[in-house]
Amino acid sequence: MRNFHQYGIETNGRNSGKIKTICPQCNDTRGHKGDKSLSVNLSEGVCYCHHCGYKLHVPDDAEERQRREHREQLRKANQLPSHFRRPTYDPSKGNHSENLLKYWTQTRCLNQELLTDLRITEECVKLPGSNEMENCLCFNYFENGVLINTKYRSGRKHFKMVTGAELIPYNIDAIADTPECIITEGEFDACAFMSAGRKDVVSVPAGAQNNLNWMDRFVETHFEQKKVIYIAADEDGAGQLLRHELIRRLGAERCRLVHFGPECKDANEHLVRYGVSSLLFTLAQAEEVPLEGVFTTNDCLENLRILFENGLCSGADTGWENLDKNCTFETGRFMVVTGLPGHGKSEFIDELALRLCLRHEWKIAYFSPENSPVEYHHAKLFEKLTGLHFGPGAGMTEALYNHTLGWLADNVTHILPGNDAYTVDTILEKARQLVYRRGVRILIIDPLNRLDQQLEAGQTELMYITSLLGKLSRFAIQHKCLVILVAHPRKVNRSTATGELRRVEMNDINGSANFGNMSDYCLCVSREDAKQLVTVYIDKVRFKHLGSGNTCAKFVYNRINGRYWPCEEGIVHDPDGDKLGPVDTIFDHENWLKNITEQGYLFG
Repeated sequence: MRNFHQYGIETNGRNSGKIKTICPQCNDTRGHKGDKSLSVNLSEGVCYCHHCGYKLHVPDDAEERQRREHREQLRKANQLPSHFRRPTYDPSKGNHSENLLKYWTQTRCLNQELLTDLRITEECVKLPGSNEMENCLCFNYFENGVLINTKYRSGRKHFKMVTGAELIPYNIDAIADTPECIITEGEFDACAFMSAGRKDVVSVPAGAQNNLNWMDRFVETHFEQKKVIYIAADEDGAGQLLRHELIRRLGAERCRLVHFGPECKDANEHLVRYGVSSLLFTLAQAEEVPLEGVFTTNDCLENLRILFENGLCSGADTGWENLDKNCTFETGRFMVVTGLPGHGKSEFIDELALRLCLRHEWKIAYFSPENSPVEYHHAKLFEKLTGLHFGPGAGMTEALYNHTLGWLADNVTHILPGNDAYTVDTILEKARQLVYRRGVRILIIDPLNRLDQQLEAGQTELMYITSLLGKLSRFAIQHKCLVILVAHPRKVNRSTATGELRRVEMNDINGSANFGNMSDYCLCVSREDAKQLVTVYIDKVRFKHLGSGNTCAKFVYNRINGRYWPCEEGIVHDPDGDKLGPVDTIFDHENWLKNITEQGYLFG
């Protein structure tokens, strides 16, 4: 049996065949109430609204059971990653001093029972903030009853966590099967809501930051089934950044934003000043995330003020100085790259994406059937990252191999839908899941002609391409991603005067001039074998603070490690005579992963 009523779908007592009924997604907003625009295949559980495009699959009992078993398998598989250090829980340290009890109950106004329920301990440890031994309140992070990490906090507000231990949400076991949850910025704030009677509360492990890699393995098991997620971050600037990234990862439609009373920046301050009932009232008054696509100046007052006072800032750089001076990148943008076959479009985009990931932690997702099997593509990425030939040999140690393998596993994902059609909708749905589960910020579709072109009745190729480009651009905006589309040009004729092929331009892309019109960036990659040069033409940069169009950057391609070396074009003295070629080349053989730190990835 399939429980359609759980999703607000009325079946009028039928349980097989096909029916049309009211769409629970759009009926409330429609002028014609009660219009039966939702087609439902009761036997297969497939639903589709012909008005708003709402799609849903309602599982049967067997599918629900498989989902539960899958989640349980994931939970067991993920509960003890072997490469993390595990601290040891010592119950004897749960005997709390009188000073700690007074601080907990009188200063923080928290229930004393939580000290026992949460297995909070007290210990004297050396902290980096003072380089001295200090008495600490210890928040112990458990998962499935196993101690994973510990945060030490002294009365002087010095902190540390266990070196080499995994970062996980605090109190994660409390939200394993709950329909709702509350996410706070700190452990005291989580305890404030627990003191008010809510147990389904977690805290982020490392305060307010927009790097949520620690969340990756918990999205499917602990957050994906939540109907409502209350985000109770601090009201300061760092808290706002955390709030935005949580919304991006978890989905705006189910998030609620919690705001605290006057002169209170977080939940614990609100509890101390206004009490338990008032803290619970902040949940009742939590606001929905504003509707996308509906804006007034009131929705962007803070950003407008920042722009007014500071001006527009350039985007993310790549480390290629000759490219960065004319083109920098932002998420929420759509880029089209073209060039003649065999001129290195994919190779250049690979390095561009890796550089953005290394410098700015923008994780990458590829739909690239031409780079199949995936192992071949990873081998190319290995060479770009390490600067070495992929294979046993000088410099490629076992440690470097494993280190690079781990970095790629954390930061690069390939989308290959298996037996599903390679439609743009299928690819974007997989990419949407990767935004939520892995924090992807770069989506590469390489190339366009490997997507299955499915024209609707009466739709021309021009209409199809315009619709596809619109979907890619909207995906970039809605999910704050840089979407990169590689598109082949139509046949380019040779010059009748010289017999040479002219360089490709955006209007040469096969199918429509809208490739140039609807994109934010347009790049053309052109290889000139006679000069041993690769020229990247920057034909379009939509916003002037990000760069300028009608410019170019020149490179030499290194066939050993697949990297592009910046250079200038000039006279090269050769035994066969002087000719135009690369001069002032900036060579780079460094291992790009050697300077990875906990804070991020930087070039040497």
